[in-house]
Amino acid sequence: MPPSDDDRIAAPLAADPEQLSPAALRRIFREARRDPELAVLEGLHALKHALRFGAEIVCVAIAEPERLSALAQRLAPDVLGLLPVTGAQMLSPEAFAALAPQPPATGVIALARRPPRAAGAQALLADARAAPIVLLEDPRDLGNLGACVRVAAAADIAGVLTSGGHDPWDPAALRGSAGLHFALPVAHLSEEALSRLSGPAPQRAHDRPLVAVDPDGDQLPPSQLPARAILAFGGERRGLSAELLARADARVSLPMRAGVSSLNLATSVAALLYAWRLS
Repeated sequence: MPPSDDDRIAAPLAADPEQLSPAALRRIFREARRDPELAVLEGLHALKHALRFGAEIVCVAIAEPERLSALAQRLAPDVLGLLPVTGAQMLSPEAFAALAPQPPATGVIALARRPPRAAGAQALLADARAAPIVLLEDPRDLGNLGACVRVAAAADIAGVLTSGGHDPWDPAALRGSAGLHFALPVAHLSEEALSRLSGPAPQRAHDRPLVAVDPDGDQLPPSQLPARAILAFGGERRGLSAELLARADARVSLPMRAGVSSLNLATSVAALLYAWRLS
C-alpha cells in the first residue's frame, strides 16, 4: 500500500520530496492547526526562530523560493543553511494563500513537532536557575499570549505557564511569539494542576514563591523579587482570580500614572521582566 499524505508529512523532510496536491496540503495544514503534537509556523520570522532553537521541521510550503532565500540572506543569514528549501512543497501564490487564514507575506509556512510534553510544567518548576516563571491565568487574546512568550524568551526566564481554555501553542499564539515558543518551555496547566501549583504553600509540589501581579499590590523594587518566583498575571479586564490572589505569597504592582486603569498584558509582563533583568 502506498504511503498516505499524512505518512509522508510525519516522516523527516526529504531532500527531494514527492510534491503533494494543493488540496492535500490544504487538508494537512488545516488539521495541523488542531493537532496537539504539531506547531504551525507562519512566516520567515517564526521559522527562523524555531530553527535557531532546534525545532524539528516536518513540512514546509513555499510560494516563491528565490524571494524567500533572498529574504533569509538579508534577515537571517545564520539559518540560511538550515532553511529547508530543497525539501519543501512548492506552491503557486494562489494555492499558498489557501493554507492559512492569514497567509504570511514572506511566502513560507512550516509544520514542526512540539517539544515533548515531558519537558513541560514539572521540568520547568524544577529548573534550578534564579530566573522566574511567568504564569498567565486564563489569557483570552492569543496574540497577546504569544507576545508574552516573545518577551519571556527575550528576557531569558525559565518559561511560561498558562491556564484556561486556550492552547498556548495555538497558531495565533505562535504568530504573536514569532516562533519563540521553541526558545523556552511553554506549557498549559489543567485546572487541577493550577490548583496544585498555587495551593497553600505546605501543599505545593514545588518550592517556588508565588507572586501575584495586581494593581493593589506593593510597589516592590524588582531587585527584591524572590528568586525563582512564579509571577502570576491576569487579564486586563478581569485581573487575577480571587482564589489565586488569596494563595499568593506576595502581591506586587507596576507604578502607573493616576487615571490609567491598566496595561496591556504583554506590556505588563515586559515591564516587570525587564525591570527584574536589569536589577
